[in-house]
Amino acid sequence: MTADTNWTLGACHCRHVRFQVRLLGGLSAARRCTCSYCRMRGAVVLSARLADFRLLAGEEHLSEYRFHSMSAKHWFCSKCGIYTHHQRRSDPTLFGINAACLEGISPFDFQDVPVYDGINHPSDSGDKPQIAGHLRFIPRA
Repeated sequence: MTADTNWTLGACHCRHVRFQVRLLGGLSAARRCTCSYCRMRGAVVLSARLADFRLLAGEEHLSEYRFHSMSAKHWFCSKCGIYTHHQRRSDPTLFGINAACLEGISPFDFQDVPVYDGINHPSDSGDKPQIAGHLRFIPRA
């Protein structure tokens, strides 16, 4: 997959929340995390600068969730429950965008997704982010 510098449309499942985003690093920046929340959420996440995210509709339907350090802000649609994006704890100048919410993109488009160690978060340890493993999708022949 190649980098995409164009604006991409996105929405939650019920389409009450709609947005457009310009991805930083395109589709090659896909990742997951091992922290308790990401582990349960299970989303493949892409990156965007805060200024490269535009909410088009549904602000009144967005709910915010924070936990542990209360630094990361996770948003989801209060109607359908789908996580759309979050402001990163490791770099608050970036949003993590749920790849499954982007038009024409599926989490199954990514054959190999690095999984970062969020249990031992770099903001807690002062270390560089560490890859804990890889998530692979191998389609049936």
